[in-house]
Amino acid sequence: MRLPQIQIRTTDAQIDLNISKSQQYIKQPNATQHIEQPAAILEINTTRGVLKIDSSQARRDLGLIGPIESSANYAEKGKQEALKGMARRAREGRQMMENAGKDQGRATIQNIAKQNHGPHRVQFNVKFVPTIGSVKIDYTPGTTDVNIERRDPIIDAKVNKPIHEYTPGKVTGTMVQRPDVDIDVNI
Repeated sequence: MRLPQIQIRTTDAQIDLNISKSQQYIKQPNATQHIEQPAAILEINTTRGVLKIDSSQARRDLGLIGPIESSANYAEKGKQEALKGMARRAREGRQMMENAGKDQGRATIQNIAKQNHGPHRVQFNVKFVPTIGSVKIDYTPGTTDVNIERRDPIIDAKVNKPIHEYTPGKVTGTMVQRPDVDIDVNI
């Protein structure tokens, strides 16, 4: 006995696809930036140092004095010597008056003459000129004040948006072969 047979034949569909790719363009422009740094304000105030040197005493010790002071010194020295001379003469006169009537009158005059005549011994010694501490120094130091005022930078930044262009892709299809199913029954 023969059994009936079913024969099925299929034809696949064929599609032709046209695909155009999408296109994308992205560009990020640099940020627009402006930076400015103002200079700091610097203020410097100084006072000068003062140095005072008084060497007048040292100059006097060396004999270097001005004409007015020199004249005053010589006038004072002359006055003192005149007073000494007057005192000496008065003293010698008293000595002569006291011893005038006696035999010692002649000896007194001789002694007075010996005292006033002849070389007088002058004491010799080392003298340090000028004297120590005769130059006076006074120093007032100066000052320096520094003031700095910091100034912040000025920053102006602008972010630019990205440039984005997008063209979407397309897919178009055409049916090249339609699908088909054939069924046959054989008995």
